[in-house]
This record gives sequence, structure tokens and C-alpha cells, in this order.
Amino acid sequence: MINNSLRKLCPNLDKEGGLDTVLEVPIPEEMYTRMGDNITNNIAARWNNMRNVMRATQRVGIGGGGSGGGGGGGGGGPMMDRVGSYAYLPPSSNNDQFMLLLKLVGSALVPSQVQCDDDSLTMRNIDPSIEISTAKYIVQQYLAATGGLAVLSEKTSMYAVGQVEMTMLDNREKDVNVGNITEKSNGDVGGFVLWQKNPDLWYLELVVSGFKISGGSDGKVSWNQSSSNSVVSKGPPRPLRRFFQGLDPRSTAHLFLNAGCIGEKKINDEDCFILKHETSSEVLKLQSTTNTEVVRHTIWGYFSQRSGLLIQFEDTKLVRMKNGKGDESVFWETSMESILEDYRYIEGINIAHRGKTSACIYRYGDKINTKWRLQETWNIEEVDFNICGLSMDCFLSPADDVNKKEKQDE
Repeated sequence: MINNSLRKLCPNLDKEGGLDTVLEVPIPEEMYTRMGDNITNNIAARWNNMRNVMRATQRVGIGGGGSGGGGGGGGGGPMMDRVGSYAYLPPSSNNDQFMLLLKLVGSALVPSQVQCDDDSLTMRNIDPSIEISTAKYIVQQYLAATGGLAVLSEKTSMYAVGQVEMTMLDNREKDVNVGNITEKSNGDVGGFVLWQKNPDLWYLELVVSGFKISGGSDGKVSWNQSSSNSVVSKGPPRPLRRFFQGLDPRSTAHLFLNAGCIGEKKINDEDCFILKHETSSEVLKLQSTTNTEVVRHTIWGYFSQRSGLLIQFEDTKLVRMKNGKGDESVFWETSMESILEDYRYIEGINIAHRGKTSACIYRYGDKINTKWRLQETWNIEEVDFNICGLSMDCFLSPADDVNKKEKQDE
């Protein structure tokens, strides 16, 4: 469990008596303290390191814990684009591995664009399939448990601040190369800021240890950016997975509206219904490229039979890549499982304020099997709705990425 307070201000060292600097992304006090470890002038060092992190120009070395020493934040390592493709070689250092997993967990997307047509949630048409009609009923119970459709529809924008702790885990499995990862008792701490405007506009900034990533959607394309690279998604814009971790009940209801109820399962002593959403072949094709095929992307939601709330959100994605050596292919399977806890009402909406996400990337084929694991514990510190002045300019994507995508589409 995370117990750090968030720092939102840094002292003004350039001008005596000047106003403090407001951080773009609030960070845990522990992370700020680590930024001056082993350096004599800690205050100045922390401020300079913090400024470098926020500019996202390089990996900033942070003493204590962390994910390894300095070095490039992913330079030369594999970079994951939005269809889940990677460079052919596994990452060469713990920093590369951490950046790869940070992108996977921190800025992952759901496979389908969510259409927030609230008329479709009224259940006027009963599906003849018992699995789908049961799922629609469960979605209705979920809507009621999170505040009701009328209240949810009144919220046109959202702002959230949270903190995270991420830990790379060791895998001791036979015949699997784990990339020299050693399990750490102390994870890397950080913070994030998230903005959303219905339905397809969102922006994320996430800072963990000495790494920073950002991502967003301007309603036309989804993108992500780090100190090492910048990538535009293939296909229509898609929402951030983090919204479905108890932050956006309305989009969650729409995602599972056409799912099927496939059974029941006990999650943390809570009896749950299991809803399964299978991404259509048409959507998968839009996200594939010449050398990369998205084979499947499946989502499961576990809804409490007692409270109606979403208790666990899980998804698995399989990508097939041509490796340039004959007909042999390399497969990348990514799996993420999020437990949602501590639901509290904010302006009439029941929001999950705490949880844990376990992520795994498994690369196999081409005689090389490699697995990486990362665990993220997260807390939501602030949530607000209907943000004044939240314009389209807040969601603009990097201009160079937009130009690249426009040229590809011509």
C-alpha cells in the first residue's frame, strides 16, 4: 500500500523570495527525496533532476531503489507501438526493460473505440442470447452501483491525480529467459495526471523514478511519447486502459454492453459474474500492419454479485510478428490483471481509489522465450469533473507524429 504524500511544488532556486514552481505532475515525497541522494547540495540537485525529468530529455539517475543506474531510458531497446509490436531483440538492460513495462502498464489502451451512445444502455431490446442478455442486465446493475446513468451523463470531463509504485518481478520458470531481472522489495514510486473530455479526448503524464511518459488522444489519433521515442497508434483512436480501472464507469458500461456472461468466479472472497468482450476481426485488422498481425485481444470484467461494482479488469493480447527469417514468426503475448478497491463517491459517482495491476509480456518463437513481469500499485489522490477551460488545445498530439500518420494514410 502506498503511504507517500504528493509534492506539488518545488522551491524557486533561481530567485530568492520567488514563487514556488508548480509541478506538471505531482510526485511522491519519496521520489523527490531520492533525487538528491548521495549529492552534497541536495536541494539544488533535486530541483535540477526534477526539471530534467519533466522535460523528458534523458533518464535521470536517482539514488536508492530505482531500476538501475543511469544510461539511456530505453535507447537501443525495444519500443512498443500501439499495435503491440516490438523490435526483434529483447531489451538489453534493466532500464530498457523497465521503460518497456512502464509503457505497457502506464499507458496501455483498450482495443476498441468506445461509443458513448447512452440510448443503447436503456435495455429496450432484449438480445435472444442468454449470455448477452444476462451481461446487459449486469451492466445495468453496474450503472446503478456507480451512480446511475443520469449522473454519469452529466459529467463531460474529468481530471485525476494519483501515485504509483512499480516493481519488476523475477520469473523462475524452466526454459524461460527472464532477462536478468532480479526481484526488488522496494519498487519505483511516481505520480500521474490524467485529463479526459468525452468521448475520445484524453491526455496522460506519468513520471516514475527517472522516467517520464505521456500519451493522449485528440479524437483522431492516439499516441504516446517518452524520452526515447514517439509513436502514433494504428487505427481509430482508443481510450486509455486506466479509465477502466474504476475511473470511468460510463465508458466501462459501454465497453461491456455487448459482452457475454460466461460464468462466475470468486475474487478476493467476492462472488463475481464474468463478462467477456472479444475484439472483432475488423478492429484487429485495422490495428495490424504489414509485418505485424494482432491475432486477438480479449477483455474480461468481474462484477460483484453483491454490490454490482467492477472488482477486476483483465485483458490479454496476442501479436504475431514476421522476424525477417523465412516463414518463422515471433509472438508477443501481453496480459494485464487489475484489482479495483476502495470505492468512494465523488460528486455522486462511485470511483475506485486504490488497486493493483499485474502485467506480463511473454515473447516466444524464433528459439528464444523471454518473459517480463511488472506489478503496479496505485492510489487515486484527487478526482474532479466538468473542468472549466478544458479546450481541444489540451489534447493536441505531437505535430511530427500527426504528419507521419497523414503521410502513411495517403
